[in-house]
Amino acid sequence: MLTLLRIKNLALVEDLEWQLAPGFTAITGETGAGKSIIIGALQLLLGERTDKSLIRTGADACTVEAVFEGPELEQLNSLLSDSGIDASDGELILKRSFSTTGTNRQFINGSPTTLNVLKNLGDELVDLHGPHDHQSLLSPDRQLALLDSYAHADETLRAFGEHHRKLQTLRAEHGALSTAESAREQEIDLLRHQITEITSANLSAMEEEEIALRYKLAANSKRLLELAGSIARRLSEADDSILPQLAETQRLLRELEKIDPSKAMLAEAHAASVVELSEISRSLGQYAEELDLDPVQLAALEDRVSLFETLKRKYGGSIAEVISFGDRAAERMRKIEGRDAELERLDKEIESARAEVERIGHALHKLRSKAAPKLAENIRANLRDLGFRQSEFETKLTALDEACATGFDAVELLFSPNPGEPLKPLRTIASSGEISRLMLAIKSSLAAQDAIPLLVFDEIDANVGGEIANAVGAKMQKLAADHQVLCITHLPQVAAAAATQFVVTKEVIAGRTHSRLSEVAGKARREEIARMLGGKSESALQHAATLLKQR
Repeated sequence: MLTLLRIKNLALVEDLEWQLAPGFTAITGETGAGKSIIIGALQLLLGERTDKSLIRTGADACTVEAVFEGPELEQLNSLLSDSGIDASDGELILKRSFSTTGTNRQFINGSPTTLNVLKNLGDELVDLHGPHDHQSLLSPDRQLALLDSYAHADETLRAFGEHHRKLQTLRAEHGALSTAESAREQEIDLLRHQITEITSANLSAMEEEEIALRYKLAANSKRLLELAGSIARRLSEADDSILPQLAETQRLLRELEKIDPSKAMLAEAHAASVVELSEISRSLGQYAEELDLDPVQLAALEDRVSLFETLKRKYGGSIAEVISFGDRAAERMRKIEGRDAELERLDKEIESARAEVERIGHALHKLRSKAAPKLAENIRANLRDLGFRQSEFETKLTALDEACATGFDAVELLFSPNPGEPLKPLRTIASSGEISRLMLAIKSSLAAQDAIPLLVFDEIDANVGGEIANAVGAKMQKLAADHQVLCITHLPQVAAAAATQFVVTKEVIAGRTHSRLSEVAGKARREEIARMLGGKSESALQHAATLLKQR
């Protein structure tokens, strides 16, 4: 249940903290006192759009906060968890604030969240009905949902939806595979060309770097030969080359060593250097021989590099990507070439899925067919209580030619408020008083199935009075056995039926208008009911006392 509602700087409300009781609570007050602000606060918590004009004049921001309590809140833990919010331990706090600068923030149990998450959670907590919200009853989808709720068909409907989606997916795959033959042949030709071009290249992902290096060396072989020859000549081949000159320095170092043996290391180091330089000279000669590539080899490397670049332009930025493209093309080719087998497989799966859809659809139809007359009779009984003594109501099921996501049935709620008039669809009913009472009758019929804890009615009792007003109050009382019910009303009979009553008043303090909400009981409540009856005369007070005793 909703235990606390806090409103700060919303329209005429500067600061309001409202503690609520379970059961049926009525909110009354003069027209324009600010009763609609309470509805506006709840709508903000349900994800309605904000409007900066709602912020109280002189304030920078508006805040609305609601506290729900009860063990049943744990049923919402999966929704909270999916949204990254800690699970509820029997208390749920919703908060929303927005400022004149356009900043809009919302929180669940202190954690920041999105407006969409807040709305989804609010839909599970509050069902709000205003003078125009009965329009939802005119939607065929909504009417079918009402019947399914009454029929306890939720699980069957979920299973039907899953199998129906599977069937649609299989049919889409079948259709995509059954495209025009000419288009199929064109794709096969293209795939065959792509696969042949890639496989005939005999590619290896490691080859690209190796070939690039070999081509670079081959393309620069002339310069490399020049460099190697020049170095070799300077080391050993020219008359003034280094190695012959080092032989003389080696002889002198050996002579030095004979006179001073402590310098033997110098001769040894010199000898090692001569060996190293001789090895460099020999290696350069071998290197020059290997570089002596013939034009045929160079042309082959050029062709290979050119092929790599062509394939990369067509199929990917690297040889590895080209190979991957070829693998995908081959897989696509296998699927298309195995089209007949694939179509046969899909045909079998489609038939199996279709049979399952029909089986579950039949079970769903059976549940609806069984529940439809019972729902109609229940609603007729509630309508009689609400003043439609001889009205008729019917839940008409019609078979669809093709299954949709909700089954093989369409539903139309038909109503005739007066004897002798034919049953007509609800959308043809013009009287707001009739449709409001009809909505209350339907809500009463579905009370046991409706899991939403808080029902809010905003003046849906407009355009009714007298005994019918008594019946509306009684229905509200009955709904309060399964739900927490808030009702904003101008009818004294409805207000008197409530377990608790709050009055909204408006007063001017220091030139500013303020809306106040206060509970009335005892004498104060009799006086408020009397005011709603038309005044505070003795007869009005007695009538008010009588109404309060009847509840």
